Amino acid sequence: MSVERRVTQWKGFEMSESTNEVRLDVREITPRERHPMIFNQFESLQVGETFRLINDHDPKPLYYQLMAEHPGEAGWEYVEEGPEVWQVKITRIAS
Repeated sequence: MSVERRVTQWKGFEMSESTNEVRLDVREITPRERHPMIFNQFESLQVGETFRLINDHDPKPLYYQLMAEHPGEAGWEYVEEGPEVWQVKITRIAS
């Protein structure tokens, strides 16, 4: 039995319809556009929803900004830690 896996893509975003996981790959996005795009994605989440951020450097400054602007609302879990690619699972834990 095969499972159809459709993927919707647009600049920086990939949505797997089989897992409903949004992947936001910002490696090819202009640096000044990255944080607004990431915050828009986070703010669109319902409590319990996640997305995976893919970046070309450790997004630690983003972590501090997210925790400052949304205290107690975000979960942060590294999935991959460099040296060339970092992936972070970001979860809305409260609103």
